[in-house]
Amino acid sequence: MDHGGHGMMMDLPPFTVARGLEFTGEPFFLVGCLLALALYGWGVVRLRRRGDAWPVGRTVGFVVGVLTVALVMCTALNDYGMVLFSVHMVQHMVISMLSPILLLLGAPVTLTLRALPSAGRGRKGPRELLVALLHSRYMRVITHPAFTIPLFIASLYALYFTPLFDFLMGSKVGHIAMMVHFLAVGLVFFWPIMGVDPGPHRPGYVMRMLELFAGMPFHAFFGIALMMASAPMVETYADPPASLQVSALSDQSAAGGIAWAFSEIPSVIVLVALVFQWYVSEQRTARRRDRRADRDGDQELAAYNAYLASLRTREQ
Repeated sequence: MDHGGHGMMMDLPPFTVARGLEFTGEPFFLVGCLLALALYGWGVVRLRRRGDAWPVGRTVGFVVGVLTVALVMCTALNDYGMVLFSVHMVQHMVISMLSPILLLLGAPVTLTLRALPSAGRGRKGPRELLVALLHSRYMRVITHPAFTIPLFIASLYALYFTPLFDFLMGSKVGHIAMMVHFLAVGLVFFWPIMGVDPGPHRPGYVMRMLELFAGMPFHAFFGIALMMASAPMVETYADPPASLQVSALSDQSAAGGIAWAFSEIPSVIVLVALVFQWYVSEQRTARRRDRRADRDGDQELAAYNAYLASLRTREQ
């Protein structure tokens, strides 16, 4: 099985972490990762040259996010993922659930809006077009939980349990398109939940947590279904090459275990990020309240005390 010209997959030796992490430089994702780093770096440099600060933590988050994409797509993991369901599942989980979170923590949309120059009154440049897109009906639809949660779930069940997966795995273009889809779905799903970049759908912190937990259990159920299956469920991985020294069922069970266990990782990262954002927001609100009290002599507290005094007078 050559899998659409991805190389001599039949000659791959048994998988080890060292072999999987060998750099192969898949052209599409390598160029994409380098371009993303270059554009982000340009934005940061532009801000600093004009004297504006940009948090180092955001830069680190974005860079690490890009590196996770390169890790699973520009190494031999990409080759092994064509013939081993377990390795493919590592790619899927990282590129759809870990990479998007790290990229979004880098606030690339906010950086772009701050770095791009304004076109001036009555004119439309790249910055104005991006603002219009962020406020468009299209963005309101694709960032709404009624769209993002079903899309997130369908990327598992409607893909792996239908002939569509085997069709996409049959060619290099199809495989790349599928991985790009995983990344895009992850970005769309986590974007409103993370709440770092501006967007049309910005629920409160409790609703964001509910959106997060609405999608995560389906990954666990998917993993359990793979682990409990008594026969190969995906044709592409039904007959792994003998050189890999692994059976289809054991490989499938490992893939299910990865999908099940990995669903917890993004949940923890996002929850930590949300709690931190919530804390910072409350602190900012408290500081604004204190400043307002200093300006008006804390009239709000005085009015409340007067209200309590009036209640006591009525009781007497």
